[in-house]
Amino acid sequence: MTSQPSPHAGQDEQDSPLLPSSVIEAGAQSSSALPAHLEGLADRARDYAEAASSANTRRAYTNDWKHFAAWCRRQNLPPLPPDPEVVGLYITAQASGAATANRKPSSVATIERRLSALTWNYVQCGQPLDRKDRHIATVLAGIRNTHGRPPVQKEAVLPEDVIAMLETLDRGTLRGLRDRAMLLIGFAGGLRRSEIVALDVGRDQSEDGRGWVEILEKGMLVTLRSKNGWRQVEIGRGSSDATCPVVALQTWLTLARIAHGPVFRRVTGQGKGVGPDRLTDQQVARLVKRTALAAGVRGDLSEGEREAKFAGHSLRAGLASSAEVEERYVQKQLGHASAEMTRRYQRRRDRFRVNLTKAAGL
Repeated sequence: MTSQPSPHAGQDEQDSPLLPSSVIEAGAQSSSALPAHLEGLADRARDYAEAASSANTRRAYTNDWKHFAAWCRRQNLPPLPPDPEVVGLYITAQASGAATANRKPSSVATIERRLSALTWNYVQCGQPLDRKDRHIATVLAGIRNTHGRPPVQKEAVLPEDVIAMLETLDRGTLRGLRDRAMLLIGFAGGLRRSEIVALDVGRDQSEDGRGWVEILEKGMLVTLRSKNGWRQVEIGRGSSDATCPVVALQTWLTLARIAHGPVFRRVTGQGKGVGPDRLTDQQVARLVKRTALAAGVRGDLSEGEREAKFAGHSLRAGLASSAEVEERYVQKQLGHASAEMTRRYQRRRDRFRVNLTKAAGL
């Protein structure tokens, strides 16, 4: 990719060459200097570059760059070339609340995500940012020590909660059948909300699909493409057809007349038809929240507290918290590289099963 001129402090962030869409456009401009017989390869290379990250990631990186560029403009500082001292001041402003209009400090997680976004954008522009520089690394370490807090986790929905949530859905409508299948597959598979909606009926059926399902005699095999490669998730048949994820999926696919392409789609025509469009992962989060509230899950809390407790991750955490099997099987199902990560999802487990105090003789 050809280098781009550095924008000055007064330049609008929309014109920055670091925005993902502009990076692609810059590649298109540079390809004009290539021999004609290489233009096709250049187009394909741009497609591969865009496929290196998800649409959600690119959207987040775009918004984070806009935030940084706007801050630079207000401080009369140039965002290019990458300057560790400027970036160090930026993350300091976020931690102290000086980077936002409402003076509200950003969380450590938000600061780390924005720093990752800046790093990615600078790399795409051919001007890497040195995150190990003391202006960044030391300041970030101090921010973590000063403002770091345990992560706020979403409430896990347990089996009895899922059953109650299913009862809030209408079995006589396509939308109700679709939502039942999503809840059951998400819970039994321990799937992320993005993994649920990315499924196709079969292999290589759509360009935006990131996995597919295969229904077998004893259950269902879900093949998923993740950041670290492909993995397979086994979802066995349930003890009852009413709560069986495989039966729920078969019913939805049959009545919705879906034999190819995305599994979970928008219901159209006042609930009587099914369109070609794939659902978004935000719709899974809204489904979990809506049905958990309707089912009265965590009724001991206020309405506002309950609404903040549930999201798509509630299904994944629910499986990890309720599956009475060896931890390594849960770890494999969730696709975690370490048992420690799996334990973060376990809201309900016997934490003192191994009592080292008594084992040590006290």
